[in-house]
Amino acid sequence: MGVKFLEYTLRVGGEAGQGLQTIGGALAQVFSKTGYHVFTHQDYMSRVRGGHNFYQIRFSENEISASRERVDILLALDLNTIEIHRKSVTNEGLILYDSEVTKKKFEGPEFIDIPFKKIALDVGKKSVMENTVATGAALGILGMGLETFRNVLRKAFEKKGEEVIQGNIACAEAGYDYARKNCPLCEAAEIRESESRRFMLIDGIHAIGMGALMSGCKFYSGYPMTPSTGILNYLASRAEEHNLVVEQTEDEIAAINMAIGASFAGVRAMTGTSGGGFALMVEGLSLAGMTETPIVIAEMERPGPATGLPTRTEQADLLFVLHAAHGEFPRVIFEPGDPRQAFYLTNKAFELAEKYQIPVFIQSDQYLGDTEWTYENFDLERLLYNDYRLREKDLEGAEDYKRFKYSDTGVSPLAVPGEAGKHLVVADSDEHDEEGHIIEDGETRIKMVQKRLLKKLPLIRKEIEAPLLYGNSSPKIVLVGRGSTYGVIKEAVDTIPEDRKVAMMHFSQVYPLPERDKLDYIELLKNADLTICIENNASGQFAKLIRAETGFEFSHQISKYDGRPFTIENLKEELNAYI
Repeated sequence: MGVKFLEYTLRVGGEAGQGLQTIGGALAQVFSKTGYHVFTHQDYMSRVRGGHNFYQIRFSENEISASRERVDILLALDLNTIEIHRKSVTNEGLILYDSEVTKKKFEGPEFIDIPFKKIALDVGKKSVMENTVATGAALGILGMGLETFRNVLRKAFEKKGEEVIQGNIACAEAGYDYARKNCPLCEAAEIRESESRRFMLIDGIHAIGMGALMSGCKFYSGYPMTPSTGILNYLASRAEEHNLVVEQTEDEIAAINMAIGASFAGVRAMTGTSGGGFALMVEGLSLAGMTETPIVIAEMERPGPATGLPTRTEQADLLFVLHAAHGEFPRVIFEPGDPRQAFYLTNKAFELAEKYQIPVFIQSDQYLGDTEWTYENFDLERLLYNDYRLREKDLEGAEDYKRFKYSDTGVSPLAVPGEAGKHLVVADSDEHDEEGHIIEDGETRIKMVQKRLLKKLPLIRKEIEAPLLYGNSSPKIVLVGRGSTYGVIKEAVDTIPEDRKVAMMHFSQVYPLPERDKLDYIELLKNADLTICIENNASGQFAKLIRAETGFEFSHQISKYDGRPFTIENLKEELNAYI
């Protein structure tokens, strides 16, 4: 029998505007700062107030990378939460609620009635502090101690003064003590803080933003659109500190064109949006392709068509992003599987965009954007920064300068307008010659297409890393995923007995597909008895891409398109039907 590791899942439920993110975020911080691995995910409606939302925190002594269906503690801020989620609570689990708020008293050993609002008014003199009481109560159930939470409160309210800090600390202590005294099952619970470990807690959105900053991004433009808005907000909050220009534009057409303009003018530039906004960017994307202007685009997916489900998740834009824009030109699509990959792949996106003068996509979704993971650190030594742009000193002695000069690699010299000395920098959205002037003849057109597309693509493909193979090295069952399905497939593989010879093949560098010299992934798939492609869309878009590019067809497909991510339990249930 294996060693039993400490692990809990908490779900905080209520209406928008009740402070779920405050409670969930505080608990996640406490667990990560006390040395536990944390994974959080959120489920929220597209409204400012009302509706039903929840924030889920899973923490463990072991590394974790997905959410569970079953919860150990349900913290219910309204009656609706109890009615929706009580069946998800484990047999030994507990439900914390305030009967004054729910207007209903529940009997049963799993229910603990805690007067969050009354304690907040009695102790803190303000009802707004009931979330602090609730957080303290949840920590009391776990027997976690409050020192780390006190520090979290001090930092959160440092600008509001000592009175507010002490009021919140008193409310946290009162909630903690009430829970300890009124939970007969909790006496044995005492979770110790790790003396040595402290983890960084980060979500996909912040990882992309940090990756952009660390890659020398100096211009970001975007129009707010869930779930990409977080990148805009994060970079705006760091703009002054990092000498970065962040522009909230009037629409996505302006956003991409401003980013192209900034890149043409000589700085690393990025824009971000979701599917509906990207639809408006498509003509601009084609402009970047024709003018060979480096640009990084974060395309954060949500369910469509049209407005779809604005706050839910889906992986349904892959083929749109791959084929969008008129004409033929190279592009690269990365789909990170976790925030660490998001950080490094954003850096690689800037490197490839600048090196090959192409658009590069960081494609992700609401699920990865919002989920928080824990890491000890990111290895900054892995980051790349090469300045491929030419300035006056680089062009000294050059007789002429041709912006679109023919070359063996298809890559032409990229000079900065105004910094090229005596040389003229020309760009044109029409087909053009080496100097950038408009042409109409067929011979030049053929040479330019070969330069822009056919010469660059084989070199770009060499830069694309092979998919990650996790599990059995000669598998009979292969589970294939891309992007945000990484964590849940990985944990599913860990639960399947070794004698079944199961492996995960995960693609985070999606297009162009990697060469097969490092890992012949198609041969590996052909040798397996069962190949299952797992995607958050209805039509199996990645399976279609693999088939179109390689001729390989998967034996099975698992699709989820209800706007929610896979959990460990529901993916295992789907897999059991085939395995």
